[in-house]
Amino acid sequence: MHGDHGFNWLHLIPGLEHAPNHVVMAIIVASLLMGCTLLATLKLRKASSSADGALVPESKWTFRNFFEVVAERLYKLTESVLGQHEAPHYFPIVGTLFMFIFASNLVGLIPGFLPPTDNMNTTLALGAFVFLYYNYVGLKINGMAYLKHFLGPVLWLAPLMLIIEIASHVFRPLSLALRLRGNIMGDHVVLSIFSDLVPYVLPVIFYGLGMFVAFVQAFVFCLMTMVYISLSTAHDH
Repeated sequence: MHGDHGFNWLHLIPGLEHAPNHVVMAIIVASLLMGCTLLATLKLRKASSSADGALVPESKWTFRNFFEVVAERLYKLTESVLGQHEAPHYFPIVGTLFMFIFASNLVGLIPGFLPPTDNMNTTLALGAFVFLYYNYVGLKINGMAYLKHFLGPVLWLAPLMLIIEIASHVFRPLSLALRLRGNIMGDHVVLSIFSDLVPYVLPVIFYGLGMFVAFVQAFVFCLMTMVYISLSTAHDH
């Protein structure tokens, strides 16, 4: 299903018939992630108090192993982009963004649910958050010197460079929002069309493709976020 049309499980819940779908689904996704985080934390604490101190991985695939693998892969990606020194500072933000976007994208693969990232308001909010965050970090790390790079290296070109730099920075959150929303929307349109045409067997292929798109879009969003943070914290401004 796509957009605000078609069957939606939320419409069966009293009081949510006219509620904005993207807001309700964003709250649901965030609540589920917080619940999973709490459960993972409790399991890690329990494992830490064991004889091996949680240093030895469990022999079978468990809830704890899953989150350890996800966290390890995300941290290595953050470290490769931002460096060993900066990675611990920005990993919580990058990891949270990835998990929220990925989970939001996956929700759309459940029949009767629409992903929050299918709505421009959600993706714009995510893009705006990234925009505010990397500029805040840039000012915090470099002080007022951060603003100098908006003027360029040549004084007489400063007015022109200021316009170009401002336009470039404003376009960043917009591009993040449009890319994420456009790809998720397109994926669900394709899935909906082929599910209606051939309701058996064939949709399985597109569900697999949908999971891949959900991952790639979360990955790209977070990768670009790390690039923006890296540029804003560079000491050559």
